[in-house]
Amino acid sequence: MPGGLEGRYIRLEVISGTNLKVPSFHIPAGIYVSVNLGSSRCWKSAIGILSSDESIAWRDTVTLSLDASSTLSVEIRASFELDQMLGNGEVVGKLEMSWDALLDHGNEPFDISFPSVRGVHPSLTLKATVLHNCDNQDNALFDSIIECDIARDTDAGHERFATYVTSKTVSHLNDAVKHFQFVLDQCPVGHPHRAAALTNLAWACLQGYIRKDFQDIDFIISLFREALALRPQGHPDHPSSIYHLLKALIWHYSKEPAASYIRECAQLSCKLLPLCPGGTYLCSIAAGGNGADYVIRECNDLPIDVSDEGIHLRRVILELCPLGSAHRPNALYKLSWTLSTHFEQRGTIDDLAESTQHGREAVSLCPEGHSERHIYLINLAHSLHHLFKHQGISDDLNEAVSLYEEALRLRPVGHKSRDFSLNNLGSALYTRFNQHGDVNDVIRSISLRREALTLRPPGNPYRVSTLNNLALALKTRYVKLDASEDLDEAINLYRDSLQLRPHGHPRRHTGLFNLSSALCSRFMQARKNEDIEEAIRLCQESLEALPSLHPDRYFGYVWLKNAYVSRYRVQHNLADLSLAVENSRLASRHSTQGFPYRVETALHWVHTAENYQHESALEAYQTCLELFDNHVMTRSSVISRREAAIAFRSAQSLPVDAASHAIRHNSLQRAVELVEQGRGQQLSLASRLRTSLEDLKLASPDLAHRLSELNKRLSDTQGSVGSADRAVANRATIHYRGLQEQWGAVVAEIRNLKGFSRLLLPPLYEDLQAAARHGPVIILIASQYSCSAIVVPTSGEPHHVRFSRITLTHLETLKDDFTTAIRHAARMRPEVPRKKLRALLRIIWDEIMLPIVNVLQNDLELQPQSRIWLCPTAAFTSIPLHAANPFRMTTDRSGGEPCLEDLYICSYTPTLSALIRARQMMKMHATPSFAAIGQSQPGAGQGGVLPAVNGELKLVHKLVPPSVKFTNVSGDEATQPGALEALRRNTWVHLACHGTQDREQPYNSCFAMRDKPLTLLEIIENNSPQAEFAFLSACHTAVGDEETPDEIIHLAAGLQFSGFKSVIGTLWGVTDAIVKYIVEAFYEKMFEDLEDGGMMDCTKAAWALNHATHAVMTKVPLDQRMVFIHIVMLSVLESLAKSFVAR
Repeated sequence: MPGGLEGRYIRLEVISGTNLKVPSFHIPAGIYVSVNLGSSRCWKSAIGILSSDESIAWRDTVTLSLDASSTLSVEIRASFELDQMLGNGEVVGKLEMSWDALLDHGNEPFDISFPSVRGVHPSLTLKATVLHNCDNQDNALFDSIIECDIARDTDAGHERFATYVTSKTVSHLNDAVKHFQFVLDQCPVGHPHRAAALTNLAWACLQGYIRKDFQDIDFIISLFREALALRPQGHPDHPSSIYHLLKALIWHYSKEPAASYIRECAQLSCKLLPLCPGGTYLCSIAAGGNGADYVIRECNDLPIDVSDEGIHLRRVILELCPLGSAHRPNALYKLSWTLSTHFEQRGTIDDLAESTQHGREAVSLCPEGHSERHIYLINLAHSLHHLFKHQGISDDLNEAVSLYEEALRLRPVGHKSRDFSLNNLGSALYTRFNQHGDVNDVIRSISLRREALTLRPPGNPYRVSTLNNLALALKTRYVKLDASEDLDEAINLYRDSLQLRPHGHPRRHTGLFNLSSALCSRFMQARKNEDIEEAIRLCQESLEALPSLHPDRYFGYVWLKNAYVSRYRVQHNLADLSLAVENSRLASRHSTQGFPYRVETALHWVHTAENYQHESALEAYQTCLELFDNHVMTRSSVISRREAAIAFRSAQSLPVDAASHAIRHNSLQRAVELVEQGRGQQLSLASRLRTSLEDLKLASPDLAHRLSELNKRLSDTQGSVGSADRAVANRATIHYRGLQEQWGAVVAEIRNLKGFSRLLLPPLYEDLQAAARHGPVIILIASQYSCSAIVVPTSGEPHHVRFSRITLTHLETLKDDFTTAIRHAARMRPEVPRKKLRALLRIIWDEIMLPIVNVLQNDLELQPQSRIWLCPTAAFTSIPLHAANPFRMTTDRSGGEPCLEDLYICSYTPTLSALIRARQMMKMHATPSFAAIGQSQPGAGQGGVLPAVNGELKLVHKLVPPSVKFTNVSGDEATQPGALEALRRNTWVHLACHGTQDREQPYNSCFAMRDKPLTLLEIIENNSPQAEFAFLSACHTAVGDEETPDEIIHLAAGLQFSGFKSVIGTLWGVTDAIVKYIVEAFYEKMFEDLEDGGMMDCTKAAWALNHATHAVMTKVPLDQRMVFIHIVMLSVLESLAKSFVAR
């Protein structure tokens, strides 16, 4: 005892420890320090969590009485439980100390070193301070050493096990196992220490197994499993128990590589890592080379497994590879490839979209120069190529070609995988040729595939696919260039490839399809019956080999259909035509194939049925319309829907051709339904998302709420789907598609309710006839098969009006002639007669409108000045039908013959549903407010100065009743956001500015503002439910998209879609200085009754416009009078109207 310290106390602070290795390699739950005074009393620090560098910071203190004992020992011990300890753990280091040694450092921290463990010396940093005054809290600070059998045997087991690890003497292992087994026997089910006893025994046995001193690994794993079950989620020792089981399974797999073991390792790693705090020793070993790192490497070496279990494994591995992980690119690639392969077998588009998303991220993580970049490029290109085939988006195909090109550059001549890149690029170019018809693509495809074939000599396992691909390209070039030698070579190559795919080969069916197609082509060339018989037999064989939902059955149906059609064309056996139709039906309805292919097949079915007058034509049209609608609706923005629509040029005439067929077969009601169903599809989904749910709320508030929420979420998703960032767009597309599936499920549930069976389905004639409640609707149908009109009366059957001397070609010529005549008229002085224009309007009267007027007057007995609605389709949308005029004197020379606008008040409607919807919305009146928006000096590049605009706005302000709130938005206030705000807040709007039609992308059509253009797309997205009427005093505001005239895409339609019920728009350019006469006459008529207490009523717009055009006859030339038209609102079931205005 140091002199003079009797009765004194020391405060000992255990600050930290380093090099804290456990002799037995057993993974500690934590480390603690014990200070032993004598043989019966000790102090234990808190159990500290070991850091990844095998250090701990405790900062734990104890007060020691120097009178308590003459000896002092310090121990470092490993605890294998964070919960209640079993025994005292394993000794890491033990050191006897004197009081002098402890107090020899003053009040400063000092280190003490322990004997070496596994090559390093554990050490502690301590600090000892003498206390001169201290209450004796000795009993409170110290624990009595309480011994029991299971604690003694556990400690003995740890000691013998540590000795075994260092000495490698098996007898020590056997002794340890005996001790641990004894403890386990004393801890039956329900005992609080059973999990610890199981773990100790299992760990000792596992080390014996690793050193081949113990064999029963299944027994070891069962012990760890039971221990884990006793330590569920939330238990302090749950993470360490997961690790122990993981460790055992990894060793089992390393000696007996069964996929089930490594799969479970992946699952356990995925559960474990989030439970391990960063920087801890458990985290480092769980994620390290003998933990998750090993699991990831081994899983990535497993063969691709496209089962649900295999895909789940790939998702788990990706979860183990967070951003920054070196393994993440490979994990992304493997999951992407697995999903793409799964898509090829199942045809589920979500697999393909997700595959593309992961593939794109993998490429982004491997910049130029990365050794694996070429692999990831090909994987992404592969997914995009498939995505194009399923959805038909050209950008996907072009990107795939670009990626394949880059990959080929990274695999120069001599590269071991060059043949794959040649084949891949050849396939993408071949697909692009089929899309765009550039013969250079198919020529280069053949060249690439010939080179690939030289790199795949006989015996190469991939030679067969190259033979097939080269033959396919040659056969296609034969069709394009009529080179018979290409066809003969293709057939020989197909036969060679088929020999390499005997019966039972999983890809034999593709060779059968291809050879059948080539033989069919040669039959049409040489008329040899054996070719067509073999072609049919090969297709039948291929279908027999495929399960019912395999995506490739689609191709079997298509080629079998082609074979039957070919034989019918030569042999004229009606049974072949029926078989061809049946296979068209099967192919079109094969749900695991993408919509683009199925639409193409349905179109061929239509043409076959029309050309050969088969009774299935109407069914073919209906199928095609439904598929085309579904295809367009997979796109989540109006712009992408237009891209989808114009990709099928032959589908543009579907609605009118279907109606024409129904007319020719005396089914007028069906004709009305078909033309209604097929028009305005691009915006139909957006319209559906704004459906009124008032009736549904009464029937089922829950379903109404769910549908309303999904409508909102779908609308909100559209912006991110249209992102220029392809990765962002892909993720949004996956999310959008999931929402769309939910939406479809809710709608299906609603349709089970009484009275809602046809919710959002194409309306029937009995519903559509409501559009004619206030006057007949005339649908003008311009089809390649016939041009005619259907008059839908207020009641009764529709009337057919045949145009005996008008064909689609005549209408196209008439449309072009009008364009020329309007252009010439614009350069003429106002007083000069528009002779050419008058002649064209006379043709419209004589050939089109007069036959219709005869029906109106004679069959319907329609009174003069009654309302009529014109619903033009296709080429009719570009012809000013309302201005039809005979420009002739009556037979008695008493005056001129009446024109259409003398007889009736004309309005346009894009569809009958639009008219019905407009009237429903008219019932809801908001407090009237009027905004006059004008921009006479638009921003740079948007057009010149319009000097008459400000005067026009003043004139409008003067004519609007003073009782109506009026807002003038002009000059610097007439900006894009300012105009949108005015459209949103006001019920009536007059807009005077430049209007511009974008012929490349109609949704970019715009009104010119001070800062930037106000585009059609922005107007569509600007919801204005209270809006009523808009007068568009600007150019080209009601001019439709030439690519898709029946889609009704223009500025006037955009305003209608945003909420305006009634719109005055323009068919071509208007003259700034002349338009004021029309405006003045129009508003004078609109507001003439308001002085007597009347209300503003937008339903008067057609009458007011009719009055205005007559009133200004002597002031305004013909071309400027007939430019304005009245259009009623779009409805739930269609999209935008004609076009827009460029002032």
